[in-house]
Amino acid sequence: MAKKPTGKNTSGRGQRDLTVKVKTARGRRMSSTLWLQRQLNDPYVKRAQAEGYRGRAAYKIMELDDKFRFLVPGARVVDLGCAPGGWCQVAVPRVNALGEKSGKKVGTILGIDLQEMEPIAGCVLHQLDFMEDDADLKVKDWLGGKADVVMSDMAASSSGHKQTDHLRIMALCEAAAYFAFDVLDEGGTFVAKVLAGGAEGDLQKLLKQKFTKVINMKPPASRSSSSEKFVVATGFRG
Repeated sequence: MAKKPTGKNTSGRGQRDLTVKVKTARGRRMSSTLWLQRQLNDPYVKRAQAEGYRGRAAYKIMELDDKFRFLVPGARVVDLGCAPGGWCQVAVPRVNALGEKSGKKVGTILGIDLQEMEPIAGCVLHQLDFMEDDADLKVKDWLGGKADVVMSDMAASSSGHKQTDHLRIMALCEAAAYFAFDVLDEGGTFVAKVLAGGAEGDLQKLLKQKFTKVINMKPPASRSSSSEKFVVATGFRG
């Protein structure tokens, strides 16, 4: 006969049960198993699922905007590499893209990605390579003018080699910065993910020439084990 539960927490058993363990399946590498286990136990992943966001990254832009206040009603925002769409979702109510805040300006959110995406209410999504020669002209045409914010959470696909991955993401971030120079209105803001590792110094120097203020921040939603941080450049000089 099975024992009845006593209601007591013996030897910390109840606390250990809160952590989901993932068994290594045939054909799955240990790194994949550890990633899956981390995802299942990540409070931001669980929160995103509960609150309807498309990914935990939504909380990164939320925390950055809470501090720097660049997603304001009426802002024209370009989200580069926007898939799966969490950053766009956060921006919609903040820039009043749906016009739900009475008496406030209505903003515009333009999401760009190489892959097709499921629609997001309040966003205009385009399948486009932002590094194409005329991409900046297309974006300004779609916006009906210049942007107030260009933001990017893009990351190059991982090679497994730390230094190579660092150089790849920094090259992508630098390309995003040059794109921002072409489409930002005077006084605009550029927000992008970078990886610590040595090559980010040139980007910082470039941004300081173009913006009045450049700040680096690692939001609480970024995993402590990750080398990612975010650069927030405000006051574009034009």
